[in-house]
Amino acid sequence: MKKWRGVWIFLLGMILFLGMNRQVQAEGEQGRVLFISSYSYGWDTVQLQIEGFIEGLAPGISADYEFMDTKRLDAEAAEQLLYERLKYTLSVVLPYDVIVVGDDAALKFAMDYREELFDGVPIVFEGINNVQYAWELAEQDPLVTGVVEQLSLTKNIELILQLRPEIKRIVAVLDDSLTGQAERENFYSVQDMFPDLTFGEINVSDCSTADLRTRLWQQQDDTVLIFIVMTEDMSGKMYTNLEAIQTLVKYSKIPVMRMVDSGIEEGLLGGYVVSMRKSGLIAGQMATSIVGGMEPFRIPVAESPNMYYINEEAMRQYDLDMGKLPKDTEIVNHKVTFIEKYRNIIVPMAVVALAMVVIVLLVLYDNLHRRKLMTELEGTRNILESASQHDFLTGLHNRSKFVEDLTKLTQQEVPCTVFMLDIDDFKNINDVYGHAAGDEALKQVADRMKAMQSQILTPYRYAGDEFIMILLSEHENMIEKIAYKCRQVFSDDFVIRGVKRKVTGSIGIATYPKDADSMEQLIVCADKAMYLVKKSGKNKFAYYGQEPEDVM
Repeated sequence: MKKWRGVWIFLLGMILFLGMNRQVQAEGEQGRVLFISSYSYGWDTVQLQIEGFIEGLAPGISADYEFMDTKRLDAEAAEQLLYERLKYTLSVVLPYDVIVVGDDAALKFAMDYREELFDGVPIVFEGINNVQYAWELAEQDPLVTGVVEQLSLTKNIELILQLRPEIKRIVAVLDDSLTGQAERENFYSVQDMFPDLTFGEINVSDCSTADLRTRLWQQQDDTVLIFIVMTEDMSGKMYTNLEAIQTLVKYSKIPVMRMVDSGIEEGLLGGYVVSMRKSGLIAGQMATSIVGGMEPFRIPVAESPNMYYINEEAMRQYDLDMGKLPKDTEIVNHKVTFIEKYRNIIVPMAVVALAMVVIVLLVLYDNLHRRKLMTELEGTRNILESASQHDFLTGLHNRSKFVEDLTKLTQQEVPCTVFMLDIDDFKNINDVYGHAAGDEALKQVADRMKAMQSQILTPYRYAGDEFIMILLSEHENMIEKIAYKCRQVFSDDFVIRGVKRKVTGSIGIATYPKDADSMEQLIVCADKAMYLVKKSGKNKFAYYGQEPEDVM
């Protein structure tokens, strides 16, 4: 018995430790959920999804968020960046109880990397356009459920025919994105149901910016547009949902319908739409149920909540009869008439009502005055805050902002890379051509660096003729790609005082945590690499601890 006494004591200690650990975790939070969006938070539909999702979560459940930004980033690059972030994050934090994915790209990512990142973790999807795939996935996998996005082209076409029977042509506005490809097939699948109509499309991916505007303007009066997705045209112009809507409203002379509830108040006609907020709400409620102990396969896949959602201003603009709308239609941009506003006020109360109106007007005036002052104060505060973080000459973030950002990254142990750029022989430019010429050179370098800025790459003016960039990656291929882009900053001639001149630069590169374990040391490493380039002939770049590479 004595022989096993030590073993029993050890096992008892482990049981007590694990029990106490679980108790501490339970006291801190009831559950942890990760929301992965296919797009960025800047997309209006994503904001609505997340608002609903947060409302659907029970108190005590914490949520983290990741954004793939596939509308702007290459799909493979987006997946790789997210994989690297999550692989590191999941190695240092407690595992999540549920993974919620928004739209098709996020669902694909979750399933492709499931065994490695989310093994055994329930997955809840929402906003999925590939409905068949989502249904099959839920049927085959007991840990998967969610909300499918059921866009109804038929109901939208029936609605516009009710409002404008003379319609002869239905034209979809879409692109070659993942969403666009899926919805293109859905769009043409219903044309046999409407033999008297002609179906066509405006493929934004095949149009220059000017061509797109022309095609929108030239659509005939017997046509209706259905806005599906519009992210980038052939000219390389990127569109947010709001920018896409503004373009459609500005250049189209005919009604533009949409099948989701976002952005309709901006000038679109609307239609029979998916409520993105309600879809997010259902997904949040599903995640709450799973955290509470319900098995995912017991939660049936839900279809997105749809409703008639119409912009009254657009109805008036295209002379459409409000009386022909379905009774349960939700109206936005409704113009309240005088009769509607005061129909319950009777004559004997007119004097009292007038007095109340005067009081209300005085209160409103006072509130407006206060709001104006607050707005002015807020504007001043924003200006001062911006000035404290930006370089006056170049418009780039300044050294103070760089130190703040890099400190946060290193404190949070986020892998990143610093590129330090120094203009070669800058003193000679000032001495020979004057300080005004030097300022021109600095601003041109800054403008070229601004053109490189992205969600993962931020430029700063560090000091004098030194610039610096932070890349949110430690991936060698990505670092090399940015290094060569940095070289291109100095590849073209600079125009200084009206004359083309060759300006070169030396570049030093250091990576956290590979080269340094602190913010201060990382800057020192990048600086050493840059000065090694200076000593070896300039106009090159060098990784910390390696020999410089020629620029030309």
